[in-house]
Amino acid sequence: MRLWQTLPAFGLVGVMVGLVAYLTAQAEDASKTEDKKGFVSLFNGKDLTGFKLHPSAAKNPKCKWEVIDNMIVGSGDASHLFSERGDYENFIYRVEAKINDGGNSGQYFRTAFGPGFPKGYEAQINATHRDRIKTGSLYLPKVKEVLILDKAPHAPDEFFVQEVTAIGNHIVIKVNGKVTVDYKDPNNTYTKGHFAIQQHDPGSKITIKRIEVKELPSSSSK
Repeated sequence: MRLWQTLPAFGLVGVMVGLVAYLTAQAEDASKTEDKKGFVSLFNGKDLTGFKLHPSAAKNPKCKWEVIDNMIVGSGDASHLFSERGDYENFIYRVEAKINDGGNSGQYFRTAFGPGFPKGYEAQINATHRDRIKTGSLYLPKVKEVLILDKAPHAPDEFFVQEVTAIGNHIVIKVNGKVTVDYKDPNNTYTKGHFAIQQHDPGSKITIKRIEVKELPSSSSK
């Protein structure tokens, strides 16, 4: 006698329901893996391994970066949390983040490791700060006004995804899947560097749920 013949009808139904649920979950996991194909997480969800502060900020106790509830939180005096690596060239670089009401931050890329506000490109993170340049903007001196958003595409304290694609001098910024910047820098101002997250001022609090990158071929290899 086969096993299924020994099970009551409701038992067989339960087995089938469980099997369907299992297969569905497996399919969803496979789908998620495919969506993330090629992306590497820069944050392990536990500590700040892989990141560093400039010595000038590291010795200032008011520059505060910590992991709370499996998320990176920056507060206190102005500072920048840099990736250990400083040779990122072409890539898709995205963060899932939120900024407090009145807060200001930035998603830096191809950035020099340095004190103060470092040299590099910045995808702005700002919902309601007095600075009129809001999330989704490319914060770069002397750029066209079209690169400045006066209204953020998200509310304060609301998680959003900002994605930067940089290939040579071509920079595209998306917020929640919508293109906000598509710009070719005629000066090719910054070609390679670190990633960094900005903590702008004592009234700001930036929270990062995830940081990930998909590296693309070097421009010199084309």
